[in-house]
Amino acid sequence: MSTQLANVPDNAAEHCPGTQSNDAGKVSACAGCPNQQICSSGAAQAVDPGLELVKNRLAEVKNKLMILSGKGGVGKSTVTNLVSRGMAHRFNEKNFGILDIDICGPSQPRMMGVLGEQVHQSGSGWSPVYIEDNLSVMSIGFLLGSADDAIIWRGPKKNGMIRQFLSEVDWGQLDYLLLDTPPGTSDEHLSATTYLCNTIGNLGAVLVTTPAEVSLLDVRKEISFCRKMKIPIVGVIENMSGFVCSKCSTRSEIFPGKTGGARQMCLDLDVPFLGELPVDPKLTKACDEGTNFIAEFGDSLAVKSLNGIIDEIVKFFE
Repeated sequence: MSTQLANVPDNAAEHCPGTQSNDAGKVSACAGCPNQQICSSGAAQAVDPGLELVKNRLAEVKNKLMILSGKGGVGKSTVTNLVSRGMAHRFNEKNFGILDIDICGPSQPRMMGVLGEQVHQSGSGWSPVYIEDNLSVMSIGFLLGSADDAIIWRGPKKNGMIRQFLSEVDWGQLDYLLLDTPPGTSDEHLSATTYLCNTIGNLGAVLVTTPAEVSLLDVRKEISFCRKMKIPIVGVIENMSGFVCSKCSTRSEIFPGKTGGARQMCLDLDVPFLGELPVDPKLTKACDEGTNFIAEFGDSLAVKSLNGIIDEIVKFFE
C-alpha cells in the first residue's frame, strides 16, 4: 500500500494525534479513519519520496494558484481559463501554466482549443501543450484515446496521477501555475495540497461560487478546508453574477442571492472578495469552441470585471 494518506474525516481532523505520535491509529479520534491501519502499523511515518520530487520539479515556479469550489458547475474551469489567458495577455513577459487535476472531468483541452493534442516525453519529462508562447497546459485529457473515454479510478490511482503531473511535467520557469481542481475537499485536493505546501514559492487559493445559496453553502466548506490545511485564501469570485443583455443592456439576476451573495459571505467570514463575473453567452460559446474570448471581446463587461480580479490576484502575490 502507498504511504500516501487517504482522506481523513473532518470530525477527526482536529483531534488527530499525527503520524509521528506513538498514539497514531490508536486513540478514539482514529476510529473510522481510512488511515487507521496505516498509522497504527507505523507505515505512515515513512516519508513519501514524491514530496522531494515535486519540490525539485517546481523549484522554478514562483506562484501556485489553486482554483477551488466545494460545488460542481460553478465555473472553476471557466475562471481558470479566463484568469490564465488574461494574465498571459497582459503580462507577455511572464510565463504561465495550467494544470488540470480534475481527473474524471478534464475541461481545459477543449476550452483552450487543443483537444486531440498529444503530450510528448523527453529526458526532462512530459512537455506541456502550449497555447501561446507564454501559456501552456497539462491535462489527463491529452493522455486519453478518445474524449469520450471515462476515467474509472479509485483515490490512490488519482493521487498517483496528480503526483506524476506535479513531478514529471517539464514546466520550466513559470511565474504562475494555475491548478484547475474538481469540486469538493477530498482526495485530489489533499494530495495536491500536501505536495504544494512542501514546495518553494507562494501558494494561494481562489474560490469560485455563484450567488445561489446552495453554492455559497459549499464554498463555506471550502473556506474551512483552506483554513484547516493552511492554504492562504486569495479571495472569492462570484461567477454567473447576473446577465446583461447585449442588445438592451438590461441586467437580470438569474441566480439571486437571498443573503447578499458572495460579497456578504466574504464579509461574514473575513475573506477577500475579488469581484463578479456576469453570464455571457459569447463566453460560453468561446469555451465550447476553444477560442480566446479575451482577444475577441476585450471591451465586454466580463473582461472588464476580469481585469479587476487579476489586479487583486497579482497584488496578493507581490
